[in-house]
Amino acid sequence: MPQKVRIALDAMGGDHGAAVVVPGAELSLRRHPDIEFLLFGNRAAVEPLLDSRPQLKAASQLMHTDVAVQMHDKPSQALRKGRRKSSMWLAVDAVKRGEADAAVSAGNTGALMATAKIDLRTMAGIDRPAIAALWPTLKGESVVLDLGASIGADAEHLVDMAVMGSAMARVLYRLDRPSVGLLNIGVEEVKGLEPVREAGRIIRRLRGG
Repeated sequence: MPQKVRIALDAMGGDHGAAVVVPGAELSLRRHPDIEFLLFGNRAAVEPLLDSRPQLKAASQLMHTDVAVQMHDKPSQALRKGRRKSSMWLAVDAVKRGEADAAVSAGNTGALMATAKIDLRTMAGIDRPAIAALWPTLKGESVVLDLGASIGADAEHLVDMAVMGSAMARVLYRLDRPSVGLLNIGVEEVKGLEPVREAGRIIRRLRGG
């Protein structure tokens, strides 16, 4: 029997909160019956939605909090009012405590990145977190990052992102040596900003080329 994967879910995240997040969890459970959820959110909003979905309810635990990060909150505001008590913070913290394997939130991206960086911290040698997504290509799918966590990354940050993206591709696609590319304004190495050109030189040097 496959090992259960436990997901800590910010049930109040996003523009519509629990009304969208809970049905999304139900859909995910249908597709992946080996998962279970820790839901963090306002019991009055979440519990009726769980009651009408018995299969999801059986695979879930609900943790009450009446504090939620709003989509318009600045990261600093979200941390001030939600540290250690918002549904977003508690979902992320469940990973830190070893109670969940992953945290998912559809909420405020800036607040989520700030919360994760402060509570989980980054790996040694990594200064900035990055948002990754899977993009379809003619050859399959690529891991693309950063999609919103950083502005004006320097060469060192771009190299860090290349390393993180490569590691993610190795795990997701079981590749021994994923190819790495930099998104630039042209294929010529003389084009683009100096941080991008410098990152390209560093990556080639690290790859032995």
